Amino acid sequence: MPGTSLADWLRSRPDGTLAALLQTRRDLATPPPSNSTVLATRAGTPGSIARACEDLDTFTLAVLDALLLAGADTAAVTRAEVDGLLGLPSKSGLDRLRDRALAWGEDDAVRVPPTAREALGPFPAGLGTPSRALAGVDLAAAVDEVTEAERALLQKLAAGPPIGNTRDAGALVPLDAATTPVQKLLARGLLLRRDDTTVELPREVGVLLRGGHAFSAAQLTEPELPTHPHQKSTVDEAAAGEAMEFIRHTERLIALWSEQPPPVLKSGGLGVRELRKLGKELDADDQRATLVAEVAVGAGLAGDDQSGTPEWVPTVLADSWLASEPAARWAMLAQAWLDLPRSPGLAGQRDAKDKPLAPLSEDLRRPLAPAGRRRVLATLADLPAGTGVKSVEELVTALAWRAPRRGGRFRDENVRWTMSEATALGLVALGALTTAAGALLEDDRPHATLAMADALPDPVSQVLVQADLTVVAPGPLEADLATEITAVADIESSGHATVYRVTETSVRRALDTGRTAAELHALFRERSATPVPQSLTYMIDDVARRHGRLRGGVAASFLRCDDEVLLAEVLSNPAAEQLDLRKIAPTVLISTYPLAEVLDGLRAAGFAPAAEGPDGRVVDLNRDRGRRIPARGRNARRVLAEPTAPGGDQIASIVTNLRAGDRAAGTRRGTAVRAPGGGGADTSMTLALLAQATRERREVWIGFVDAHGTAAQRVVTPIRVGGGMLESTDNERYPLHRITSAALVED
Repeated sequence: MPGTSLADWLRSRPDGTLAALLQTRRDLATPPPSNSTVLATRAGTPGSIARACEDLDTFTLAVLDALLLAGADTAAVTRAEVDGLLGLPSKSGLDRLRDRALAWGEDDAVRVPPTAREALGPFPAGLGTPSRALAGVDLAAAVDEVTEAERALLQKLAAGPPIGNTRDAGALVPLDAATTPVQKLLARGLLLRRDDTTVELPREVGVLLRGGHAFSAAQLTEPELPTHPHQKSTVDEAAAGEAMEFIRHTERLIALWSEQPPPVLKSGGLGVRELRKLGKELDADDQRATLVAEVAVGAGLAGDDQSGTPEWVPTVLADSWLASEPAARWAMLAQAWLDLPRSPGLAGQRDAKDKPLAPLSEDLRRPLAPAGRRRVLATLADLPAGTGVKSVEELVTALAWRAPRRGGRFRDENVRWTMSEATALGLVALGALTTAAGALLEDDRPHATLAMADALPDPVSQVLVQADLTVVAPGPLEADLATEITAVADIESSGHATVYRVTETSVRRALDTGRTAAELHALFRERSATPVPQSLTYMIDDVARRHGRLRGGVAASFLRCDDEVLLAEVLSNPAAEQLDLRKIAPTVLISTYPLAEVLDGLRAAGFAPAAEGPDGRVVDLNRDRGRRIPARGRNARRVLAEPTAPGGDQIASIVTNLRAGDRAAGTRRGTAVRAPGGGGADTSMTLALLAQATRERREVWIGFVDAHGTAAQRVVTPIRVGGGMLESTDNERYPLHRITSAALVED
């Protein structure tokens, strides 16, 4: 009926339709609406409408814009009016709007919420307001008379938005006195003056310049997504190479940060200098270095140690990760990236104060980022296995058409970042989704690990030693061989084949770890598929001959005394063994313990030592160096994520309660008994009324406050009142202290 409200429309819908609505617009179900009126009110708020529009494609949004252009927010319109504005049938889009309660009514009386214009903007379809002055005017003829400069201005405003700022709108002048395009168009009535600096293109002119419709046919047609078929195995193998490279970069990050942990910026995050240092170590640009750092921290392999001078330090989890198989290592990193509530691509962008956003800082936190990644990858998953998109830009265009209002100002950039990061991690190759990535999207990590293990090349047990002292690994090395080769050689280049270089420094590094020259000779002799160059043998022997002639040890403190007898007495005391004191000269003892502990121990043994500084002066080790407090982390900005989708049983319960609320709202009832002051309903009058309803098996209307603190109404038939509870024939239980009013239902 023409006067049907949204609440009436919802009340008349089947339960399945309401359940689908609550699943689609999840914010409507939290907290559960008490009746259809509450549901309709909530569905008509600007914020809820804006969220619902995020999932709509360009055509459906155009239908909604056309409804607003036709005035459906103030009065019922017909579908024929909407079809005329679009230039093609609107049925499919209109049905989607009805399913989401963004429109209601039959085709001869369609309405939209009054607040829809507030949610979507003041200019639907980018068109201005109608002009009464143009009624009966031959617009085509009037537009044909304008100059090229005037037409260019009209075309620009017709593309939207229809508002323009100008200095020529100060006052209206006759056409013969007008000198600028704006003044001439204002005189012709083809522009409207809003104030001294603002003009607006009338809707009629905008529609004319768009070809007689509010939208062009190209706008309303979904763009094709060009694809290219590949062999599934080719995609998986190409991705496996990228996965191995990302694993290697993560290994290098762990090694670098183990030796030289970078400091945490005072404002949080990783500094530019440290990022460049990491990029140099990885031989990668800032974008790649940021991604590796973000994923490593996101996976728990490194983190802020939260000390007084906080640093980014690897965690104990890094050791177990390093000991895992390559496929398991990849799965952990890929899963961490997929669920990462951050956007690494934002690093380097400028904030509102024109300061660059630092990697690992709270500024990069985006709780909706995982949903955005899954949306992009799900688009690839919908393609046939092995099929990839020809161009990322074409994918950007397709996704922008499918959900133009989703993603904010970085909507298109997020797609590009996702494809770049997914390719770097080995989830995407040749524009196609890999088998392992498909399993991850289905939350099947074990299958994803197995799929990556199948795609990775088999580990090799031999290397190729070249005459120029390079060692070529034709594939991923076995774990023990990789450890040995990395100890004695430096990586020169990586990829499907890794090239190492043996130098005097790398050989000395291997000897420093306790390996002997004989062990290094045996390594190359047994693991090289090519003859070992004589130059490598000579280098190892030469470095080994010079290695260790000068030796060093560890000492944390020393004692000196010109009286050798006193030093002998100290060494003979039992405290000397406890303090690990050793004589290295007739008048010098050293210890591995800090000086303060050594002095305290000797004083406890009856000696009277004193501490001295570098200049020989006595210093006080117990002097107070000032108050210390733990470093405090900054509070992360709170960003609201999408509401969690209710389950099927929960949705069914909400619909049941909603129907019950509708019935209660439409029930005739007698004089209500209200709780005093709106408090608990355990008064004698309320109990007496409920007892009467129980004896007579009569329906009773109750008002109560549910567990969410929301006021609700029900019509129930009590079967028992006692123990602080009202039990009804529908097996529901209502705490008496939550009942605020009650009344017998009248026939």
